[in-house]
Amino acid sequence: MGNSEHLAILKQGAASWNRWRLENPEIIPNLSGTNLRRANLREADLSGVNLRWTNLSNANLLGANLSGSDLVKANLREADLYKVNLKDAEVSGAYLSKAHLREACLERCDLSMANLQGADLTKAHFNGANLSGADLDESDLSNANLSETNLSNAILSNVNLTNADLHRSDLTNANLEFADLSNSNLSDSKLYNANLSNANLQECDLSNAAINQANLCHANLADAILSNANLSNANLRHANLKNAVLSNAILSNADLSDSNLEDTILSDAILSNANLNGAILTGAQLVSAKLDAAFLIGTNLVKANLRLANLNGVSLSEANLFGTIMPDGSIHNH
Repeated sequence: MGNSEHLAILKQGAASWNRWRLENPEIIPNLSGTNLRRANLREADLSGVNLRWTNLSNANLLGANLSGSDLVKANLREADLYKVNLKDAEVSGAYLSKAHLREACLERCDLSMANLQGADLTKAHFNGANLSGADLDESDLSNANLSETNLSNAILSNVNLTNADLHRSDLTNANLEFADLSNSNLSDSKLYNANLSNANLQECDLSNAAINQANLCHANLADAILSNANLSNANLRHANLKNAVLSNAILSNADLSDSNLEDTILSDAILSNANLNGAILTGAQLVSAKLDAAFLIGTNLVKANLRLANLNGVSLSEANLFGTIMPDGSIHNH
């Protein structure tokens, strides 16, 4: 349990507390397990403080300094943490449901297995943070900086990640079902085996991303940049990839059946053994693409460009090829 003397000083108010900390820099305060529900701790210096299992639900921590603090298993439900400093803090397993963390500094913060359901994390800074296994269902992460953040096995279903920076983040095995990632930066990220079914990835930057074996069924990838991305063995059934850029992308063994690839750029893409049955590739650019052993039953290739494409082992008998530029440069007109 926490130190009763330390708790008594804190209850005198943030000003008295901050003054006491300045006068006693050698003391590491212990407030673990105490009840600070609805406490006014605005701009309090709680850096390095032991707050394990502490009840801070509905507390006012606006602008507080919690850097390096220990908040493992703490209850911060609906707490006001606007612009709070949680840099290098230990917050694993904490309860932050519906907490207000807008513009908070969470750099290198350990939030593994934390409950952040419905939290407001707009414009928060997570650079290098650990959110592995965290529950962020229905949270707002729009315009947040999550570059180089560990989000493996995290629950991000129905989350708002519009305009978020997820550059080099780890989303391995993460659940992003119905998430809104439009205009976000996911370049060089890891999305191996992630669930992105029904997710909105319109105009998203996924260049150089590892998305192999991911579930993108019914996902919206219109106008997305996927150049050099690895999508091997991915499920892209019924996905919308209209106007997307997939040049040099790896799509071997991917399921693209009934997907919309209208006007998509697939130049130099690897589509070996890919399932394109029923896909729409009207006006698609497939220059030098590798389509060997791909399945093209009922595929719409009207006015697509297949110049120099590898079609070894491919049957085009049931594909619509009107106006298609064939590998030898000729135009198919029937």
